[in-house]
Amino acid sequence: MADDTLPLTTRPRVPIWRIIISLILLFLNYFLAQYDKFILSYFQDDVISSLGLNSSSYGVLSGYATGIVYALLALPTAYLADYTSARVWVLTVAALWWSLCAIFQGLSHNFWQILLARIGMGVGQAPVEALSVSLISDLMGKKYVFFGSSVLYVGVYIGEAVSGQIAVAFARTDTPWNNALIAIGVVGLVVAMFVRVFVREPVRQTSLIPIGDNGASEEHPLSSDSKRPSFDPKFAIVRDHIKSTLQYVIRMRSFYLLTLSAAFRQLGGNVFGYYMPSYLSNLYPLETSLLSRYGIIVGVVGSVSVLLGGLLTALVWERTKLLPLYLTAIGGMISSVFVLLMLFSLNIAHHDQSKGVAILYGTMSLAYFTAETWLGAVNSLIALLLPPHTKTFGLAIWSLVQVLIYSSGPEILGLALRNTDAGTSAYLEKTRIALAVLIPVGYWIAGVGFLLAIPLVRRDLAGDFVKGNLRWTRRKGGLMLGGCILAALVLALFIVSIYYRA
Repeated sequence: MADDTLPLTTRPRVPIWRIIISLILLFLNYFLAQYDKFILSYFQDDVISSLGLNSSSYGVLSGYATGIVYALLALPTAYLADYTSARVWVLTVAALWWSLCAIFQGLSHNFWQILLARIGMGVGQAPVEALSVSLISDLMGKKYVFFGSSVLYVGVYIGEAVSGQIAVAFARTDTPWNNALIAIGVVGLVVAMFVRVFVREPVRQTSLIPIGDNGASEEHPLSSDSKRPSFDPKFAIVRDHIKSTLQYVIRMRSFYLLTLSAAFRQLGGNVFGYYMPSYLSNLYPLETSLLSRYGIIVGVVGSVSVLLGGLLTALVWERTKLLPLYLTAIGGMISSVFVLLMLFSLNIAHHDQSKGVAILYGTMSLAYFTAETWLGAVNSLIALLLPPHTKTFGLAIWSLVQVLIYSSGPEILGLALRNTDAGTSAYLEKTRIALAVLIPVGYWIAGVGFLLAIPLVRRDLAGDFVKGNLRWTRRKGGLMLGGCILAALVLALFIVSIYYRA
């Protein structure tokens, strides 16, 4: 039975060697957990042909099919991890499950088999990001958390780099794409066991916002008299602590705007990741090493950028807590220009393939360098703004809205391409137009949103929003209305995607 009186710490005392081992294992687990989407991205044409799919079917696989499951199941698993103080155990079980589902994806022979396997994998993937960021935020001092989380998100870019090399090697040896997923699943099983053996549950670190012993009003349900719940079968305890966390995020002035902004930023990135490799391969068919170089650029430039974002945030931590928001907003807006230059690189080069490829690689490097500083820094900031004992659940709420919004990108593209055969000139042109709209629009909406959220975050850092009892307000009513509208749109888009699958 869990102890409900565990204290918080203002400065974690975890040995450096354990921090390093934990970061490596969390990185590997996160990298592998989302690796299947890279396989689907780089082997899009092979997946479509070998499973007898069409563009709408592929959109379902890369959109809401796993997105809805991922978003919804992250909530109970994240709460369970906080409720039992067993984040490492929950992470281990999740890793074992998604690893098995990755193997089942590799063994699939038709649409419904791989769809069910991907939905199952979504169950295992659901809590991985929230659990990993939550653990990192308690392993090291606050200013170092940003760099630590940035190390975790390097997995996103290394995944692209490795996928590019695998795609080239598989193409040269006629190796089926299924083998990559099976291999990832087997390695994931091994990493899951190492996570359980070597990662230890750290003491929770205090929040950036004063709560309880740090000065918050005792009227607030997360004040000093309200500790982390013990493992009690009474539903009232679960209800009260879920309610208190929801109240906390509803009270925050910045949470809504930050969440929506991050969702649109992810929408642009999600569409980029799923469709850009295939588009560029068809645009430059004579460039046999394109996917390999694409992966290297993403891996190297993306990793440098995300680590730089975490490092810069740590360096200026004593002066300002808001640098991640500036980096994300301005960087995304600048990057959108380079994305457009990528998409139209062949036109800019007057259809000269060699000149077009040179323009492509240069603008792509700049696009990633300016855009990718944000993941580790922004997610760390959110983790440190949330209540310590329920931060994993709070991070799951943060991810829930994002996933439901950004998963719409592949769905929309799949619908737009449903009557067009892959690899044709019409398919290429439609893909280019869709990418030229969705990616820059997502980046700019996110940029404006993050800039508008900056004064709200400043006010939230003062901690006054935790005082008093929460009553029915326009903010609460707006949240419920927005949630209903989002749920209706998600359901409608998912049903339309399934209808047009055939």
